[in-house]
Amino acid sequence: MDRKDISEKYKWDLSFLYKDNQQWERDFERVKSLTNQIKQYKNKLGNDSETLLEVLNLQFTILRNIGNLYCFAKMKKDEDNNNSMYQGLTDRAEMLMTEVDMALSFIVPEILNISKDTMEDYLNLDQFSIYRHYLEQVMKKKPHILSASEESLLARTGEIANGPQNIYTMLNNADIKFPKVIDEEGNEVEITHGRFIPLMESKDRRVRKDTFKGLYDVYSQFKHTIASTLSTEVKKNVFYSRARKYNSSLEAALFQNDIPVKVYENLIETISSNLDPMHKYVSLRKEILGYEELHMYDLYTPIVEGIDLKIDYEEAKDTVVEALKPLGEDYINVVKKAFDSRWIDVYENKGKRSGAYSWGTYDSPPYILLNYHKTLDNMFTIAHEMGHSMHSYLSNKNQPYIYSGYSIFVAEVASTVNETLLTDYLLKNTDDIQIKKYILNHYLEQFRATVYRQTMFAEFEKIIHEKVEQGEPLTADNLSNIYKDLNIKYYGKDIFIDEEISVEWARIPHFYYNFYVYQYATGFSAAIALSQGIINGDKESRDAYIEFLSSGSSDYPINVLKKAGVDMTKKTPIEECVRLFNNSVDEMKNMMLTK
Repeated sequence: MDRKDISEKYKWDLSFLYKDNQQWERDFERVKSLTNQIKQYKNKLGNDSETLLEVLNLQFTILRNIGNLYCFAKMKKDEDNNNSMYQGLTDRAEMLMTEVDMALSFIVPEILNISKDTMEDYLNLDQFSIYRHYLEQVMKKKPHILSASEESLLARTGEIANGPQNIYTMLNNADIKFPKVIDEEGNEVEITHGRFIPLMESKDRRVRKDTFKGLYDVYSQFKHTIASTLSTEVKKNVFYSRARKYNSSLEAALFQNDIPVKVYENLIETISSNLDPMHKYVSLRKEILGYEELHMYDLYTPIVEGIDLKIDYEEAKDTVVEALKPLGEDYINVVKKAFDSRWIDVYENKGKRSGAYSWGTYDSPPYILLNYHKTLDNMFTIAHEMGHSMHSYLSNKNQPYIYSGYSIFVAEVASTVNETLLTDYLLKNTDDIQIKKYILNHYLEQFRATVYRQTMFAEFEKIIHEKVEQGEPLTADNLSNIYKDLNIKYYGKDIFIDEEISVEWARIPHFYYNFYVYQYATGFSAAIALSQGIINGDKESRDAYIEFLSSGSSDYPINVLKKAGVDMTKKTPIEECVRLFNNSVDEMKNMMLTK
């Protein structure tokens, strides 16, 4: 479908950011001017408190505005990756971001040259109260901050450093074309990123197999090119970690959010020690489907027969609103505003970025990109992305710009709480036992995909970074071997590990996000803990959760979660999450196999 054929009410309205390209151009020139202005402060930050305050104010003004420029350009590009105008604006915004990074690169080293006593005197001044937490974070980075000239040199690499991800994104979204398959109704359908999962959910095993093989055969044709982009991405992470004197690229990635490496290791260790529930679920799926041999392309199809839920977008909207009502009237009013005010880009079109996300700036609504198809999974995607958007909305509303952005460590908590509330609502509001089984199956799939699968991804990332750190190459073949071995480990003996799945690493964009995926699993575990009190109608739990959503980065993410009642430095939340999954598998088995 071409974008012009979609009704305006189902397209996001980016005029909240910029009314037109001319306004964007004026802001672009303004940021360039401010960037030149801040350069004049170089070698002067230690002069007095007034100078430091001026620079901090100017720095965050620049960052706020460059964020608007990049967000608008990139989101316009995401509407249609073939649009050369917005490819150009995105490139210009990225180049300006690199220029900004270079211009600001002297600030942190000069702050670190200010004596501890002098900094304490500054922090006791009222006008510095807003910057206390920020400056304390800067001072913690002292062992990893280089000289001003070295920082400037690293900043100059910014545009090059984005290369692997940018090349992969263009290849994956604009250049790669997948074959057509015959669906279960006999129609010829082209495989796309958006259609892949709906086709993999087909009740017709032939459709699933053809889709699976069709998609991965294409990735296999490009596996050497994609291995090169991924290898370069990992080498980039290793380079920066060593340049900044970290013990590993993992430590470097986690340090930015003050996350102990043990949190990452705890996740992999805990899940690796609790694979039995996952293997039990795979075995149950095989038994219910009645296959002599379960294949990887059988993992997405519902194991409940007689259910063909087709959920129109308007119906999905109304259901999500009802499901989220335990979060309070104020929360719901903003959700309704998001639906009614064109904060959401709903349907797939040619050239549109695949998947879904929530994104915006301090000065814009928290927009949502969807590629909506009439499936239960896509309705859950609405709830998921709305969780992100509400987190952003409340953080922006309650925090100054400097602390409005929440850490990626807590980013998946709000989205998963919303999905859990939607599951609870759906289970409580149907008397149809088949639909209940279907929803419980979906819930189990959330666990499988978010806790177990994302932990498998996290272990894959850890392995490939360690191999580069040890001087070993990352070729398409050894990436595929590592990935296949992990699938064998996580899915167990009751499934046939098809050779095609070995190249799945080539279609995962999150491997270009520098140790991001583990946070899906930790976030899911935290969300399960937080959602229980909300579901039970406990006002204190709900209020603590809303306070969590409103905290932004005003404190370290581990502390923000602790205040809400979850301690992720311990294995307990993950163990409790796995225990709930195990119980849910047993419940599903009783429902499905009891006559």
